[in-house]
Amino acid sequence: MTDTMRAGTVHIKGHGGDEIEAYLAEPVGEDGPYGGVVVIHHMPGYDRETKEIARRFADRRYLAIVPNLYWREAPGASPDDAAATVRAAGGVPDERLVGDVDGAASHLRSHSSSNGRVATIGYCSGGRQSFLAACSLNLDAAVDCYGAFVVATPPEGMPLKVGPVAHLAKGLSCPLLGLFGADDSFPAPAETKELETILTDAGKEYEFHTYDGAGHAFFSVDRPAYRPEAAMDGWEKIWDFFGRHLASARS
Repeated sequence: MTDTMRAGTVHIKGHGGDEIEAYLAEPVGEDGPYGGVVVIHHMPGYDRETKEIARRFADRRYLAIVPNLYWREAPGASPDDAAATVRAAGGVPDERLVGDVDGAASHLRSHSSSNGRVATIGYCSGGRQSFLAACSLNLDAAVDCYGAFVVATPPEGMPLKVGPVAHLAKGLSCPLLGLFGADDSFPAPAETKELETILTDAGKEYEFHTYDGAGHAFFSVDRPAYRPEAAMDGWEKIWDFFGRHLASARS
């Protein structure tokens, strides 16, 4: 197996047929075909850190794509400026998010090195959106890393115009992995317990892990919230989960 990869900007068809920017990281070699991962960026936007996550997946021999969810509002803007524009507008509309993820998943499935299987992963707002996409689209696996407002509404004064999506759990199309911090407030442990109950009642396949001593954004290596032990264990659980659900070859 080789560790060669290539990565760069592409354009894909998103919601409503709109052309949007995306970042594609792909293995190069003859060890495919590969499973695909749609990496849903966090509220700070389509940034260097999220692109690094995509390359991490490519290094592990997955096709990975990051759709720029803020492209319509701020094409070509810096991540900070684009995020500020979208925050002021209340966030990305759920219907548009689903359409953009669908376009990204279709782009991966059409890749010559794809095995036809695609998952989503997201952090913070992207965790909620990964759950939303998995309940709205036909996917093979989904990972929610501390996704806020899946079962609760944003507190008063927060600009996000999003609502709970836990009621969509009956439509969950694939196994779900959830990684959370015991010291987090968005989502709080009580919320993840509530989501577990909802998923159990719906008969869905899931596994949740909550880390003591970790709060929100514990995967973020460039923030004070980073918790190395929790993040390292979380990554191992992601590799195991995707290894089980994305490894099947194209029929």
